[in-house]
Amino acid sequence: MDRLTPNLHVVLISTYELGHQPFGLASPAAWLREAGAQVTCLDLAVERLDESAIATADLVAFYVPMHTATRLAANFVERVKRINPSVHLCFYGLYAPVNEEYLRGLGAGTILGGEFEEGLVALVERLSATDTQPSSRAQPDQTVSLTRQQFLIPDRSQLPGLERYAHVKLPGGGSRVAGYTEASRGCKHLCRHCPIVPVYGGRFFVVQPDVVLEDIARQVAAGAEHITFGDPDFFNGPTHAMRIVQELHRRFPDLTYDVTIKVEHLLQHAKHLPGLRDTGCLFVTSAVEAVDDRILEIFDKRHTREEFVRAVALCREVGLNLNPTFVTFNPWISLAGYRDLLSTILELGLVGNVSPIQYAIRLLIPRGSRLLELPLVQEFVGDFDPVALAYPWTHPDPRVDRLHADVLAVVGGNQTAEEDRFAIFARVCELTEAANEAPPSDPYALVATGVPSREPIPHLSEPWYC
Repeated sequence: MDRLTPNLHVVLISTYELGHQPFGLASPAAWLREAGAQVTCLDLAVERLDESAIATADLVAFYVPMHTATRLAANFVERVKRINPSVHLCFYGLYAPVNEEYLRGLGAGTILGGEFEEGLVALVERLSATDTQPSSRAQPDQTVSLTRQQFLIPDRSQLPGLERYAHVKLPGGGSRVAGYTEASRGCKHLCRHCPIVPVYGGRFFVVQPDVVLEDIARQVAAGAEHITFGDPDFFNGPTHAMRIVQELHRRFPDLTYDVTIKVEHLLQHAKHLPGLRDTGCLFVTSAVEAVDDRILEIFDKRHTREEFVRAVALCREVGLNLNPTFVTFNPWISLAGYRDLLSTILELGLVGNVSPIQYAIRLLIPRGSRLLELPLVQEFVGDFDPVALAYPWTHPDPRVDRLHADVLAVVGGNQTAEEDRFAIFARVCELTEAANEAPPSDPYALVATGVPSREPIPHLSEPWYC
């Protein structure tokens, strides 16, 4: 790799990554430093914007892996431009290419999606090779790269300590310091509502095992007691995944971890579930999304309600905690359907497994969503809202939208405080009964077998949502 002008200064900025120390800063920081650039990393989720760093920057690059991060990043652009009017602005990550028009309107000179590390190095090489104003240099290459990379070990040396990020809450009290890494990126599936699909188009890329393991080893040395694997689906490459956790457990037998796996893959690769349990997996997150087969078909999730029920039983039999997530409010759910979702969660003994925010997740339709291919979606979405970065929609039954607002008011204030998942669930059930004009009842009294446990499963202090 050619050496760059040593004085070229790059500021990498993350605004939100689900409470994790951002891999999306640490990985490109390693690449850019090896290439000779001066790099400053700023995680605005836990620290203030360093105006002195911005003032001396040749390039400011915002990492935008999700919707919330993109909207937060947009709020900082004017401030950055005011501090340094000539700086070159870049947005990189999953939500950069799908929002290219909007981000270029904010002043972005470069948009990078997919496998972005090589693109950032190429950008800095261009910036260091010319004397023209950085902000005026056009982007000569593609916005999305799906070229396989040889990853470098992420450089986390300049990031805030792990103790400032999300931790794992354990049943009965106690917690573990949590680190974060990625063993793969992209996804080989094409779920219609998923923001990964417009960028990766059904492809995924593994991070070399030695890189993953060394990244984890360094985080353990920095105090990590638990690792979250941020792969969209840990079993996109099950052999790769299992080799990593087996070696991880051999090196660090007391370290725990969590992963995300599709219902479909939990069933297809059931033989690996005992291996996850035995190597320290505390819980598995699975994007179930719905328990209505019609909605699952619209989303193209490739699993059914019955298969979700089988996956719950399978994980329970093996001794793995399952953490289901849902796109709870969408245009096709009815009041009766929402009530059925709550009943299903209760009957399957999952109240302690579900983060309360999941009862209020509302379908987001960003640019490039495969949902827009469906005529039944085109019938109800409005014009793209560049501020919200999504296509707005309203439910055909106003009572459903009112219920969403009521549920959000209940669960939205319980994400940072210690939460009683069972009490919140009962309150959501009460709101649902009221919306259905049914008399209130004790939901737990309806289950003949009773609730298996009044404790939530181990879970991260930062709940999952986009």
